Amino acid sequence: MNADDLPTLRGELEAHGLWANKGLGQHFLLDLNITRRIAKTAGDIVGKPVIEIGPGPGGLTRALLEAGADPLIVIEKDPRFAPLLEPLIEWSEGKLQIVQGDALNVEEATLLASPTLAGEVASEASGRGACASVVSNLPYNVGTPLLVKWLKAGAWRGDMTLMFQKEVAQRIVAKPGSDAYGRLAVLAQARCHCRLEFTVPARAFTPPPKIASAIVRLTDLADPYPHLDALERVTGAAFGQRRKMLRAALRSLTPDAEDLLRAADITPTARAEEIDQAGFRRLADAWIVKTSKDAF
Repeated sequence: MNADDLPTLRGELEAHGLWANKGLGQHFLLDLNITRRIAKTAGDIVGKPVIEIGPGPGGLTRALLEAGADPLIVIEKDPRFAPLLEPLIEWSEGKLQIVQGDALNVEEATLLASPTLAGEVASEASGRGACASVVSNLPYNVGTPLLVKWLKAGAWRGDMTLMFQKEVAQRIVAKPGSDAYGRLAVLAQARCHCRLEFTVPARAFTPPPKIASAIVRLTDLADPYPHLDALERVTGAAFGQRRKMLRAALRSLTPDAEDLLRAADITPTARAEEIDQAGFRRLADAWIVKTSKDAF
């Protein structure tokens, strides 16, 4: 299976009179050399379920099918791209499945539990502890909420290889003390090893965005932190007023902020960007204990 045998992406877009929808955060990646590099970064996907969000004209879709994804489930909100994607079903010998809908509302576990995939999912789950890799050039306007959604996902999700705006990618991999360090880094690194693999210049897209993009590879930790909802609450409060000391920033969470910080063994005068992953985990644990006590 060689994607070079297919009509060019640019030619297909012109033939169907399609253009990017800015409201949906669309920027088309038409260079197969780059999409093949993304597929390679995702690791060995031969014969394994893969989910792609926002395939658009299908540049990354072609590369993932060429790399052996089976099945490849693509979720596309914009119905205009159906005529470009549907011919890939026959070309891939049925390995491609197209779902029209909003990825923020789609239940991936339900898709993977469909009768046509049930056997494959069960096999993958027994072999890897996860069902499907997620590989996507994410629409810019929903990249962050989709990542948070997948960080909270159950056993259906495997590794993730995702393209974001470069500044968002840098926030995901940031370390304490850096300007980019914040809520997103804490949440992502509570569940995954996060590595920025390579950048993609703006000129590689049609139309070109204002800034470069970057590919981030996220692989599950052996001991991921389980209470991501609590971690999301405390990091939202802590970084919501990041210039303030935590004893002041966390008052939006609880009037007993200093007691909460002492329970987590964190100096009340510290600021959010100084607290490492372990510190935020202790803070989330202390918040869980406090809310449990307050409920009685």
